[in-house]
Amino acid sequence: MATVTVAFTEVQQLIGEKLVSAGVSEEQAAKIAAILIHADLRGVNSHGALRTEHYMKRLKAGGINPTPDISFNKTGPVTGVVNGDDGFGHVVADIAMDHAIEMAKENGVGMVTAMNSSHCGALSYFVQEATEQQLIGIAMTHTDKIVVPFGGRESFLGTNPIAYGVPAKTEKPFILDMATSNVALGKILQHKEEGKAIPEGWGVDKNGATVTDPAEVVSLMPFGGPKGSGLSMIVDIFSGLLAGMAFGPHINPMYEELEKKRKLGHYFCAINPSFFTDSEIFLEQMDKMIQEIREVPAAEGFSRVLVPGEIEQENEERNRKQGVQIAATTYEYLKNQ
Repeated sequence: MATVTVAFTEVQQLIGEKLVSAGVSEEQAAKIAAILIHADLRGVNSHGALRTEHYMKRLKAGGINPTPDISFNKTGPVTGVVNGDDGFGHVVADIAMDHAIEMAKENGVGMVTAMNSSHCGALSYFVQEATEQQLIGIAMTHTDKIVVPFGGRESFLGTNPIAYGVPAKTEKPFILDMATSNVALGKILQHKEEGKAIPEGWGVDKNGATVTDPAEVVSLMPFGGPKGSGLSMIVDIFSGLLAGMAFGPHINPMYEELEKKRKLGHYFCAINPSFFTDSEIFLEQMDKMIQEIREVPAAEGFSRVLVPGEIEQENEERNRKQGVQIAATTYEYLKNQ
């Protein structure tokens, strides 16, 4: 598949303009575009500008409310619930994390669930927001069924990603953002779009057998066998049940029935280290941990030991200067206003 390299600012502007043309406010469109370009900058194109066309289709079909009345109900000193009114999950999630951060600054911890939401993009964006305030961030969201539970043949779980962000003093923050499947569905779709085979263990066919042709994938596999399967259930509990939303097979699908509201739930948590220990020492120790992990001798076949999120951070530094690489078809779609 042909790709083009474009200044990230141009792509971000084009995404925003596309959304505004569909009735999304300029403020919300700018936030959505910022979160999508965040993924492209980090080299996670499966969650970047590529998604815009799908969002536009769902908007046109009525599956996303372009003008939601998003509300926040503070249920306790460190808890609250955001009702997204079926708007864009990116905006709903950002509001939820903002409230979690605010409570964590005041009371040490902030935990917010979001309900009546939709796909919210890369969770790394939201936990990074917490680290910028020298807080620890946690984010979870459930998705519709596409992953077989350990030992199963048919899908029941979603890719159900979870993310953690931890600040450091001089080092870049520790950012762990991962699906509880072996790979996110977007990676399968990206390989299919690019005509590339996928590694064994990423997906299975209708009989539950692993395949390398992305076109044959019916379900994904959990990472780490029963461990990933169990963690996926935890994500569904925190972001689904705790938010009063559905779970697994009861969640409205992303790429089908576009006229239906997704009714997704999310979970966000911010933790203020200064309420538990000396924050300065905590940040210094994070620096030391990151630096000492990098000093571990590399195993055969590896050039160095990396910290989670480090590759994406290096990608972002490079892509901010050189431009983001996106599918040529995506770029043409965005330019066609």
